[in-house]
Formats: sequence, structure tokens, C-alpha cells
Amino acid sequence: MKDKIKKLNNYEWIIPKTAREGMNVDAKIIANKYILDALETEAIQQLTNVACLPGVIEPVIGLADMHFGYGLPMGAVGAFDYETGVISAGCTGFDLNCGVNSIRTNLTINEVKPKLKELMAALFNKIPCGVGAKGKLRLTREELDEVLEKGLKWAVKNSYGTKDDLEHTEENGCMEGGDASKVSDLAKKRGLSQLGTLGAGNHFLEVEAVNEIHDEKTANKWGIKEKNQVCILLHCGSRGLGHQVATDYLQLHEKAAAKYNIKLPDRQLVCAPFNSDEGQDYFKAMKCAVNYSFANRLVMTQWIREAFEKIFGKTWQDMEMETVYGLCHNVVKIEEHVVNEEKRKVIVHRKGATRAFPEVPVLIAGSMGTASYIMKGTEEAMKKSFGSSVHGSGRVMSRHKAIATMSGKEIRKQLEAKGECVECTHPDVLAEEADAAYKPIYEVIESVAGAGISTKVVKLVPMGVCKG
Repeated sequence: MKDKIKKLNNYEWIIPKTAREGMNVDAKIIANKYILDALETEAIQQLTNVACLPGVIEPVIGLADMHFGYGLPMGAVGAFDYETGVISAGCTGFDLNCGVNSIRTNLTINEVKPKLKELMAALFNKIPCGVGAKGKLRLTREELDEVLEKGLKWAVKNSYGTKDDLEHTEENGCMEGGDASKVSDLAKKRGLSQLGTLGAGNHFLEVEAVNEIHDEKTANKWGIKEKNQVCILLHCGSRGLGHQVATDYLQLHEKAAAKYNIKLPDRQLVCAPFNSDEGQDYFKAMKCAVNYSFANRLVMTQWIREAFEKIFGKTWQDMEMETVYGLCHNVVKIEEHVVNEEKRKVIVHRKGATRAFPEVPVLIAGSMGTASYIMKGTEEAMKKSFGSSVHGSGRVMSRHKAIATMSGKEIRKQLEAKGECVECTHPDVLAEEADAAYKPIYEVIESVAGAGISTKVVKLVPMGVCKG
């Protein structure tokens, strides 16, 4: 399939719809040559599979963090016509609204470094981590339903965060129209004990320091004013609840695809017409998982603030621990985009991708030992990628292979030798999330900046990390 790719410029590549039978639209890859050469053939195949679905709008987008996933690759965007298109759990992802919160402080490296080990231990103790981790909250079924339908409105009402956090979160922390009755009892059972938990895998809590400021005006507007300022990045999702919602609707959409005679190039792309009952039920349930995830991150954000208060003896308000921004990765949204010079309502699936609307923060996480970036969305992204950008580095090695070929104990030594403080539930977590398992972040950032879909504002480097 790589031999079918045509170069548009140094950062954009087209797979024409003539490349294989069944493609309704072109696919596009946004990446530099280094990233393009390293892409898996299987991921490119998955991208072209989505270009075969009904109602798909040109082009299907693969981003610089793209890698093989379930159905649509991770790090990709698929948009569909509002009237004739489909909605697909396989194009959305299992960890619905896996996303990140960026929190700033007015503390500096010099203030935090002497207490870093104590701080990371306090954070690790405060935030439940790991596979199957249970939270400290005990919700009733009625309270859980409110979380599913109200998101951050529930959190703020219950003293987790403030209205300011809500205002600095995508969708203001609540996708309207969630219907808890569309979420299965099993999904709710899994979600009851996990609100306020980090989970495992690539989820993390990282204390970072500002290393470079590329856009001083924008950085200042977002409360980042100097090098060596300390920030926090929190990455997690909807936990078992979101995974169960995806699993439930993959099964239901397999039946729907047969019912509506949808020709599937890959069974993992089971879907339903967006305006069908099956499509709308999934959309309402997905919104619930998205809202749960928003609340999950803000509950932990408030506990992070409390840990900082304990270690530094100041209120979190005095430390100016405000949300820079909170955003989604795996989500479906109804948006208006210009298609063929005409503004149209479209169904945008972002899987392992983040919104990059003009002037809006774009949070891009690196791996444990590398930089993360706060970038800014652009008008160019609206034209080229349905207002989307990358969400992180993107894997180049499976978790199984990483654990088999690398030592978590050695990874810890390497990180600590660089001055990082590491807390984790098991050394294997460090192996599976090692830098070598991911694409080089600077190549990913060069790709999106070169294509103009995000511009650099701030570069941050890790000081300490908590992993599940």
C-alpha cells in the first residue's frame, strides 16, 4: 500500500481512492518523511478501510502519531455526512474520552525539586492507580447516572473543582444529550467504583517544568509566564465503564450493519447509520462515558491540588493551580466544517486525536522521559484535518514486546539518572511505556507544526511521574 502514497508536500501525503477497490474517498497522512517511512502497512490499510464506509467525507486523516489499532488506527480522524453517514464504535476507541488535563502552578523548579520525592509519594498515595484500581468515592446508582449525564456539573456541585475548571474544559466538561438508560448495567457496575482512578497502560500523572516558551503572548494568556514554572499533566479516560460501553455497542452494531446492509471492509468497523435507533443509542451512551471521564479527571485534579497543599503548606489557590485546559481524545462529535467550499454538518470521529480549533489549547503528551507540548489549534487545521491534531507520540512497539525486550528496573534507573522521580505499581509498567516504545516526540511535533495544524506554545519536560 505504501507504493500507492503520493506526496503533496513535506508533511502531507495522499492515498488516492483509486489505490484499492471500494474506497469512496482519498485518505491523507499528515507526517514528515521519517514518520511516514516508519508507519505500519497494517495501519495504512486500516485507514483505507474507513475510506470505504458509507457517507464518508474526504479525506480520512492519519496523523503523525498513527499506529495500528482496532478498526480505525489510533491517531486518525474519520468524518461522515450527517444525513447519510454512519457512527462506529470501532472508529471511536474503547477508552472513550481518554484525554488530558493540564494544570499550571506558580511554583518553580527550585521550589519543587527539594520536595519532589515527597510530593510524588503523596500524589501516588492520593490517586488510586493500576489495573482494576478502585476509587475512594462510593456512588449510588442515582449519583452515577447524574455523573453520566452531567459530567463536570456534577463534579463542581460536589466540590470537585470549580466553575473555572469547567470553563477551561472541552464541551465545558459535559456533552449534552447523554442518556444513562442507554448504558448497560454491567458498564455501570464497572464505573461505580472507579471514579477518581488513574488506571494503567499509557495513563499517567506527570509533574513537569516549562523548558521553552515558543509563543509568549499565548502562553501568558494561558497563565504560563516563565521558564522553570511547574505544571501537571493528567492523562486518563473512562476506565471500565467506557470500555464496556464500547464492547456493548460493537456487538449491537454488528447486528445493525447486517440489518442495514452495510458492506464492511473489516469486521472491526461495525457501525450503524447515524440517524438510526442503533446509531443514536450509541451516541447517547458514548456521551455518558465522555462525561464520566471528564468527571474522573476533575476529581483527581482536586486531589492533586490537595496533595500539593499538604507538601507545600499553601492553599491551591495561593499556588494558582488552575486548569489550563482539559480535552478529549476518543470521541464522536457533530461539527460544522467546510467541505467542497460548502459548510456542512458532519459526524467527526477522533480516535487518538485531539481537537485543534483556532486559538484553542492542544495538549500533546510525550513518553515518560521526553517532552510534552502545549500547542495551539489553527485555521489550517480546519481546512486540512477537520480541526484535529495528534494526541501524543504514538506507539511503535506493542506493550507485550516492550515488556519482553526491556527491563522496567533499568528504565527506572535511566529516568532517575536524569533526575526524574518515578512512582509505579509494577516495574513492567515502566517497560511497556518506555521511550523506545514510542515515536520520537520531536518528529511528531515537527510534523503537525510543519503541516500547520498546530503551532508550538510551550515545551515541558518531566520531573516526576506516577504510573498505574
